[in-house]
Amino acid sequence: MEQKITGMIHSTESFGSADGPGVRYIVFLQGCNMRCKYCHNPDTWARTGGTEKTPEEVLSAALRYRKYWGKNGGITVSGGEALLQIAFVTELFRLAKEQGVHTTLDTSGNPFTEEQPFYGRFEKLMQYTDLFLLDIKQIDAGAHKALTGQDNSNILAMAKCLSAHRKDMWIRHVLVPGYTDSYEQLTGLKRFIDTLGTVRRVEILPYHTLGVFKWKELGLSYALDGVEPPTKEQIDRARNILGLEP
Repeated sequence: MEQKITGMIHSTESFGSADGPGVRYIVFLQGCNMRCKYCHNPDTWARTGGTEKTPEEVLSAALRYRKYWGKNGGITVSGGEALLQIAFVTELFRLAKEQGVHTTLDTSGNPFTEEQPFYGRFEKLMQYTDLFLLDIKQIDAGAHKALTGQDNSNILAMAKCLSAHRKDMWIRHVLVPGYTDSYEQLTGLKRFIDTLGTVRRVEILPYHTLGVFKWKELGLSYALDGVEPPTKEQIDRARNILGLEP
């Protein structure tokens, strides 16, 4: 008997406008192995919790809002880290493509590996994913480990894999003053992005403190206490280094 595919859902957003093109139904999945010091959703870290749903149930809920999506909208799956539930995402996106729905995956790439069985599953996921939003937290390996608790070599390998398979992607980078905004780090990020052939957009996401209260509610110590969001001048400087329009 074939096992039913389900996913652990943290939450959903009916009218998202910041995680992919157009208006989108966003599904946030439970679970993440990274421990980013600036994470605004530490309540998604645990692999347990959330609400168990099938891909069919999630798609049915999403399609209620289809009339608002227009030509560019669709479904985005985010996290936590969506790749930890790759079977669920793949089936959801497969069903969505049968309905002609645009699919976007928002990921930090941490679970990616070119080893089996994950890589075979990832190849299948690529078939049903129109756009990847890849968060590159830090281009420097040591700084990435200090910031997130995890290595970044496999994340950069995932970006190269997407480029080799001609999969569209947006690169996203959270700008944290004193942590991800040095000239060396940003120029290194630009050099890496320039080696990729399918990057359609690069986004600077300014660091914010809107999720600090969640750390306190969970009894966690917030490592970046006192760090202020970047100023307009700091954001413009980063955009200039990355070769983006003001």
